[in-house]
Amino acid sequence: MVLGGGEGDGTGCTLAGRDAAMDAALSALYGAGRAGGSRKGSSARSAGLGGSAPNVARWLGDIRTYFPSSVVQVMQRDAIERLGLSTLLLEPEMLEAVEPDVHLVGTLLSLNKAMPETTRETARAVVRKVVEQLEERLATRTRATLTGALDRSARISRPRHHDIDWNRTIRANLKNYLPEYRTVVPERLIGYGRAAQSVKKEVILCIDQSGSMAASVVYASVFGAVLASMRSIATRLVVFDTAVVDLTDQLDDPVDVLFGTQLVGGTDINRALAYCQSKITRPADTVVVLISDLYEGGIRNEMLRRVAAMKGAGVEFVTLLALSDEGAPAYDREHAAALAALGAPAFACTPDLFPDVMAAALEKRPLPVP
Repeated sequence: MVLGGGEGDGTGCTLAGRDAAMDAALSALYGAGRAGGSRKGSSARSAGLGGSAPNVARWLGDIRTYFPSSVVQVMQRDAIERLGLSTLLLEPEMLEAVEPDVHLVGTLLSLNKAMPETTRETARAVVRKVVEQLEERLATRTRATLTGALDRSARISRPRHHDIDWNRTIRANLKNYLPEYRTVVPERLIGYGRAAQSVKKEVILCIDQSGSMAASVVYASVFGAVLASMRSIATRLVVFDTAVVDLTDQLDDPVDVLFGTQLVGGTDINRALAYCQSKITRPADTVVVLISDLYEGGIRNEMLRRVAAMKGAGVEFVTLLALSDEGAPAYDREHAAALAALGAPAFACTPDLFPDVMAAALEKRPLPVP
């Protein structure tokens, strides 16, 4: 899209009505004079949002009027980054005007400690709206994919009568259908053991909460709540920077999990993995998912030794450099290569791919590395 119409654009055209309003909204953010002045030769077209909450509120209303939601989210993100509007999000009126998305949630979480009580409830409502949208998008497929993986790993061929899976048994024996008796003679029974209703696998999500991992923290918290809702998976969620916090007891509400994080600097992966390692009771039935860009501030060699020890004990270890819809992440390539050499390849993963990655890990299959 090309808008404009000032004296210096060379086209001889001027904008009016809706086109002029759209151009003004874009110019306020991306115009050459966005610090607050106006372009030379175009006194009618002001640029910049200034530091005024009313100006920003009007601008937020304008872009929601003229642009689709996906574009609005990009423009909001650019405004926060380019014009330094983060502090205005501490005002309830601002939060009510913005278009909620994952990146906005990340910004709010980074402001969590500075957030006044008058804003906190509004911020929680914004975060909850995004979380509910993500759960609606991701939960059903995640449960179906992982339930299938768990069922396949638990299937037995000589079940007791009350443990027979009749649907699979009939499908496996259709070749033995006797039309004269209108029945199937089951030569092979398929079912589940008595442990089918108990915990089969343990999953530990170990999440780097440094500021660069904001979107990953949001997605991981939602997935953690989904996994925790499955009775056959015992889920633990651990977040870390230079300290380690276990948020497992808050997994029933991912909003509580998110407000229990603090998106700051500093990283000690070795300390976080030491804590996770201490919680493993059944290594062969445990999947550890480390979500981090691997910029380690702790003891590098000790971190690698812990990963090697866990894998040697039978733990499935998955390293995700990012869990988000964004492009290729920045990460420590030396650490990623070292983990790959240990048989724990590090890769970025989109939320839509995550259920398949977890299913492969639960079944001890090769991971679907993109």
